[in-house]
Amino acid sequence: MSIEVRNVSKRFGDFTALNNVSATIDSGELVALLGPSGCGKTTLLRIIAGLETPDSGSILFSGEDATHVDVRRRQVGFVFQHYALFRHMTVFENVAFGLRVKPRRERPNEAFIRDKVKELLSLVQLDWLADRYPSQLSGGQRQRIALARALAVEPRVLLLDEPFGALDAKVRKELRRWLRRLHDELHVASIFVTHDQEEALEVADRVVLMNAGNIEQIGSPNDVWNHPASPFVYGFLGDVNLFHGRASEGQVHVEGITLDAPEHLAVDDAEALAYVRPHDMDVERLTSRSQGGIVVKLGRIVQTGSIARLELERDGTDQIIEAHIPLEKLRALDLQPGEALSVRPRHARIFVPEGPRQ
Repeated sequence: MSIEVRNVSKRFGDFTALNNVSATIDSGELVALLGPSGCGKTTLLRIIAGLETPDSGSILFSGEDATHVDVRRRQVGFVFQHYALFRHMTVFENVAFGLRVKPRRERPNEAFIRDKVKELLSLVQLDWLADRYPSQLSGGQRQRIALARALAVEPRVLLLDEPFGALDAKVRKELRRWLRRLHDELHVASIFVTHDQEEALEVADRVVLMNAGNIEQIGSPNDVWNHPASPFVYGFLGDVNLFHGRASEGQVHVEGITLDAPEHLAVDDAEALAYVRPHDMDVERLTSRSQGGIVVKLGRIVQTGSIARLELERDGTDQIIEAHIPLEKLRALDLQPGEALSVRPRHARIFVPEGPRQ
């Protein structure tokens, strides 16, 4: 089943949670709503679920208007961040709950419920915990049981609100991979809310980047990472260095150096923002032969796996430039904190602000 969000707006008092947003989720697609706290992603998810009503706009399921359809009739499975399992029920009873509370004419018999629950517990690889209580499970196990319970009613749409946000990093990474595999097996239209960029880029088919109630960009993980549509998207996805300069006739003059910007050939002396990923910074020891670089002092060196993160300080400013270099290069250069270095962007994404949102 496909989902269409059409010109949806929502306000809470003076606060605009959603500002005329539109998006389409195709059948069988796994989509991430990504953005900082307060950007509107959870409000949008709740409106799709029927837990909130938009002030204007509509929600369509497979072309049919579902905007005012009761949440119980939308056939939506919802998984919350904090599991929401019934503590007094066993794992088996928790998963069976949604089937047992169906209206009498729709309620399956106990034999069907028993087989269905066993099938779902096997699907989430926890059939051996059927007689346990939630308090006897780990956080990751509880979240998988919550997902099994959501799937029990055979939802047409699966909605997950920060499903792994309460878990530690290692468990979160394991469950991300597991969710992707499970989704590929079930092929149900699924939307999950997250503020974790890595999670969205790793798991989703497409990412919806949200900011202050607006959609900044919709695209595949590769699209939004390699072709960010706005300064917000570039700054939000991963670490980035920001430089201010002036653009003119296809070049940007920034921090004493010149960068090519052929996409801005028509610009004549305008403010420009240059975004540079840390791994796109060339680093060398400052010598008399160093040319065309930004002079910095090496502050901290943080080694993470095979990468060294360098925190570089510019004299007379509070700006910290971050550069990532391979550990082998760090050892070869034998860099020490306090040394003078020269850095230069190898690749930069240039934006020339054109409106109030830029």
